[in-house]
Amino acid sequence: MRPYLLSIVLLCASNVFMTFAWYAHLRELNHKPWIVAALASWGIALLEYLFQVPANRIGHTVMSVGQLKILQEAITLAVFVPFSVFYLREPLKLDYLWAGLCLVGAVYFMFRGRFM
Repeated sequence: MRPYLLSIVLLCASNVFMTFAWYAHLRELNHKPWIVAALASWGIALLEYLFQVPANRIGHTVMSVGQLKILQEAITLAVFVPFSVFYLREPLKLDYLWAGLCLVGAVYFMFRGRFM
């Protein structure tokens, strides 16, 4: 698998775990002490790092650190919006669209020299 694609797939998997680690406790553990939520989140975050570290190492063979970071942010928003709407039952806001468009612009500016 090409480094770009493999890095993107691993970053997507990483972001799913990261989003659950950071936010799932708001729904699932909101009645528990914060330390319980923190320990559970750390356990989930370990899984996130098992995807994120190889993703960045593989991605860095073909992308700059800045490109990896912007790609990560775009993937984060793409994972977070469905998570917040479907899992946390937050209302879908037009602000997500505007934020997404800003990230599309960031991706364009970070990668325009790479593919042109």
